[in-house]
Amino acid sequence: MTDSEVIAGLDIGTDRIRVLVAEYDAKGKLIVSGWGESRSDGMRKGIVVNIEAAREAVLSAVEAAEHEAGRTVTKLWIALGGASVDSLNSRGVVAVSGKNREIGQADVTRVLEAARAVVIPMDRDILHVLPQEYIIDDQGGVRNPMDMIGVRLEAEVHIVTVSVSAIRNMEKAVERADYKVGDLALGSLAAARALLSEDEKEMGVLLVDIGASSTDFILVHGGAPRVTGSIPVGGAQATGDLSIVLKTPMDSAERIKCESGCCWEALADVDEPVIIPGVGGRPPTPVPVTELCRILQPRMEEIFRMIWVKVEKMPGAVRMTGGIVLTGGGALLPGVADVASRIFGQPARVGNPRTSVIWPEHCRDSGWSVAAGLILLGDAVTINGFDGEDTVRNAEDINPLKGLIKWLGEFF
Repeated sequence: MTDSEVIAGLDIGTDRIRVLVAEYDAKGKLIVSGWGESRSDGMRKGIVVNIEAAREAVLSAVEAAEHEAGRTVTKLWIALGGASVDSLNSRGVVAVSGKNREIGQADVTRVLEAARAVVIPMDRDILHVLPQEYIIDDQGGVRNPMDMIGVRLEAEVHIVTVSVSAIRNMEKAVERADYKVGDLALGSLAAARALLSEDEKEMGVLLVDIGASSTDFILVHGGAPRVTGSIPVGGAQATGDLSIVLKTPMDSAERIKCESGCCWEALADVDEPVIIPGVGGRPPTPVPVTELCRILQPRMEEIFRMIWVKVEKMPGAVRMTGGIVLTGGGALLPGVADVASRIFGQPARVGNPRTSVIWPEHCRDSGWSVAAGLILLGDAVTINGFDGEDTVRNAEDINPLKGLIKWLGEFF
């Protein structure tokens, strides 16, 4: 097996770094054969703040995955998210130049180039240009305009931008660990690839990725992304609330949250108290689980309300009749789906990576969704024969249009 047949996804979060390594079996089926994780030292809110510490953390996680898989990784698919990412919607218009007014690849490329011709700050790059729909002579709702007849072609797109310094520092940390940066992708877009069904994407679904210090989200409707964003609040703030109210160190608060935490009182075991360790020689204190709910639930409600405000502010916001899908480490907190359902007024579920790929038991919970999505993105590129650097982002000339046009049409 060649290195090109090994696909590796790297999800660098604020709390944990997770790596998945996948390969193809004799029948061409994608199998995840290795996984590794480490503490995410050198990161804060999804941004590298200490390159050497980040390098060590990346190296530790990837080496663990390589050892598990028995394969050597040379290139990594990497997810971006958090405060470094921003987005906007745009529209481009061109005259059809093809013979007999038949729309060809050149016309599609030109209209997407026109749509991405927006003014962005000097310190930002375009990460993705995501087509939402095409309009031919005022006829909207066109998914694939190729070979159709028209005089004027328009494209409505969702543009994702990222901080230049965030990209460069991420690349530098990975390259210092002796790995190549293959592609960069929006983390919530990767998670959507792993978690969302076709029906959900058509009806309108909001995917919420609850990380340690930030929560990313993507709203997909009509098979295309409409809103993406991030808020600077996550599971660490919930842990901090426990630490303050229960008067216990952060490490103890995190352990209590993971082992006994709940944010929906109906699910709490009222007969089993939680023992809070004493500090400074003080004796341990029993606390009802319902008390943990009263601390954690308001914070989770705040996260969902902040997202709802951002979604509502976007022009042309669409309905989420497909419900809410939750992922990330914060989605493992019992009751979080119930809280989301109440805030958004929609059914909610916790997403797990789809079963079309053989996932190890260890990697089937929602904390691995972004890394799983990166594997699936790499699989799509490998199967369709697109050059990775042209598919998601070209690090040299920031031109994501060549392979991205074809790939996104199949993805959404």
